[in-house]
Amino acid sequence: MQKGKRRESSTAAETTGSISIAYVGLLKVGAIVLLDGIKINEYQGIYYPREDSYLLAYAVEKYAFGSALDMGTGTGLLGIIAAKKGCKVTFADIDQKALAAAKANAAYNNVKGKFVETDMFSSIKEKYNTIIFNPPYLESLPLKELDKKEKREFALDGGRKGRELIDLFLKEYKKHVEERHCVLLLESTINNFKKDAERLNAEVVGKENFFFEELAVLKFE
Repeated sequence: MQKGKRRESSTAAETTGSISIAYVGLLKVGAIVLLDGIKINEYQGIYYPREDSYLLAYAVEKYAFGSALDMGTGTGLLGIIAAKKGCKVTFADIDQKALAAAKANAAYNNVKGKFVETDMFSSIKEKYNTIIFNPPYLESLPLKELDKKEKREFALDGGRKGRELIDLFLKEYKKHVEERHCVLLLESTINNFKKDAERLNAEVVGKENFFFEELAVLKFE
């Protein structure tokens, strides 16, 4: 997979299935076309694919199989890649606007899936062969404090040391995996990914260095 170039696109309202883009107040502001033909529309206020997304996308393209859960789906990019591989995908997010964007992008790419509004695993009942998670990993105030102030940025705020959601994920994911499974998790030096890789016996299947951090994709069971 290769990064593409943005192009301008219409801001007209879209309706896909039961989720209306106009209803939830999304504004389309651009699009990116990836080399293998996947097209992702950009919507205002929804985390748009960046370096971390692409790094994890390569791993999804290589390792995802069977039934797949795209946790914190955002634009839906990772779930769409998994679906294109033949996976049966559940797109999950706490943000209704993100789910609407993911559903619109899935339809745009002729991909079907299940769309679930959930706070982490709270509304997830099934088990999966593949779980994909690109978590908010930036250090912020504790998430409970942010929720009280209604200032939490779901796509960015990771709480104390950027680890609150990562730790919650690692605590709960085993309840939601089939016997044969893999987990693809993106972390950063901000979160001390090397420590997690060691304790989870995880394989580092992708890495990228930046001047302020190193990103890594961990693959584990």
